[in-house]
Amino acid sequence: MNICSIILVLLLSFFNNTTSYFAEGKATYYADRMHGQRTASGDRYDKKQLTAAHATLPFNTLVQVTNLKNGKSVIVKINDRKAKSRHIIIDLSRAAAEEIGLIRDGITTVKLTEVEKEEEKQQDIPLAVSEAGKRS
Repeated sequence: MNICSIILVLLLSFFNNTTSYFAEGKATYYADRMHGQRTASGDRYDKKQLTAAHATLPFNTLVQVTNLKNGKSVIVKINDRKAKSRHIIIDLSRAAAEEIGLIRDGITTVKLTEVEKEEEKQQDIPLAVSEAGKRS
């Protein structure tokens, strides 16, 4: 391979990067006293919403959080920042923590997988069709 081919391959691999975020680590959840406080994105924290804080993921990124202890999972929207930590990779809202059975333990090992925007749109289409059928 010549140098031009190598550069072309590197550029194409950089711009066509379709790998999504994946991580495993510990998760905790927000204390109730945080309810109503501003998050780093400007939203107000609502313990009843499925949101989370992450150190590096962009705001509005959708992430599937799976509790490795019981297999339960939930999709949350990143709307806050947390301090970088070797141990805790995500802080969940109370509602998200309840969905995956985290409340009792307070901390658990989870798997994070970014949800692609195309997947979200595909899930919305059947909801719109079924809602239209109910109106008839």
